[in-house]
Amino acid sequence: MNHLPEPSLHANVVRLPDGTHTYTENPPAAYAGPQVVHQHIHQATPDKTMQRIALGSGAGAGAVAAGVYFGPLLIGALTAIAANIAMLAFLALVLGWGVHTVVKSIGSPEAASAVKNVRKARRRG
Repeated sequence: MNHLPEPSLHANVVRLPDGTHTYTENPPAAYAGPQVVHQHIHQATPDKTMQRIALGSGAGAGAVAAGVYFGPLLIGALTAIAANIAMLAFLALVLGWGVHTVVKSIGSPEAASAVKNVRKARRRG
């Protein structure tokens, strides 16, 4: 222990399990091995709006967690569904216009007279 410098008035020399010596202000009663360190990891705060709604209605932490997790998930799913429906509506509009244009351009005079006859029959009946 001659290799350690002189300790302060309040320090004690303690021998560790690996054979080395160190100074300590308050020596433990018995060295019990490595010290357990509790580490708290903080993440981003949850969505305050959903938290206020859930807690204001008397719901617990599970409702808050579900609202924070499933809220954005639901918005994303509904947006994807709306985009698909809009695309299908546009596709139906284009196909309908295409069919109308082709039928109109291919139509013969006999077809035009048949349409007139059907209209007259509807008006009479």
